[in-house]
Amino acid sequence: MTKRNFLVLGLLLLGAAAFSPVFGNPAPKGIFDQWPELGAFHTVMSETFHPMEEGNFEPIRTRSGEMVQKAKALAKAKIPAEFNNPKMADAVKRLAKGSSKLNKMIKKKATDEQLTASLTGLHDVFHEIVGLCRDEKH
Repeated sequence: MTKRNFLVLGLLLLGAAAFSPVFGNPAPKGIFDQWPELGAFHTVMSETFHPMEEGNFEPIRTRSGEMVQKAKALAKAKIPAEFNNPKMADAVKRLAKGSSKLNKMIKKKATDEQLTASLTGLHDVFHEIVGLCRDEKH
């Protein structure tokens, strides 16, 4: 290794260390780190919505009750201060209400088309919430 390569490698390692969590500079927190209940809801949403997009309705048919529980926990949880505003509160309420409605539809043997419309609507509300978290104006 040449002296120049050694110097470049050393500078790269020093730069990496300066921004590493190991050296006291923690990685920035993500939305789900700041709001774990939203992350828990996201897990169920992603594990039911994406299979539905591919025509597999089994996950949402078997996990709709879990989705309701996660949505209710989200609605009861304190919204992190930096995200807390009337638009956010409204969207969280709509997510909980929509999850309950979807669960009732499943219990009444709704068609795949009906479930697609309902779950897609919930997915849109979830993305609205995430968008509100990322909006710098909040």
